[in-house]
Amino acid sequence: MRRAGLGEGGPPGNYVASGYSVYEEENEHLQEGLKAKVNALKHLSIDIGNEVKYQNKMLGEMDTDFDSTGGLLGATIGRLKLISRGSQTKVYCYMLLFALFVFIVLYWVIKLR
Repeated sequence: MRRAGLGEGGPPGNYVASGYSVYEEENEHLQEGLKAKVNALKHLSIDIGNEVKYQNKMLGEMDTDFDSTGGLLGATIGRLKLISRGSQTKVYCYMLLFALFVFIVLYWVIKLR
């Protein structure tokens, strides 16, 4: 079988003169580059897996924290509803609005100086 660049009529096995060694060296060089890229991808995928595990753990902890916070807020809202049923709710609202009005007027007076 005849191959391009293998020399014609030369003795079999004389690949150095025909350029075969150049192709072999290029293939080895490309193979080393590919091996390095595969190794880098392997390390990258391991790092991504570790990061996913860490973030999954953090999400689990956040879920627990949010559940406890939801329970706390539910209890607080229940207490606020209990307080709002009292007869003095309107008085507290008027006091809050008056205090807000006083702070706004004071802010306005200080800002104009």
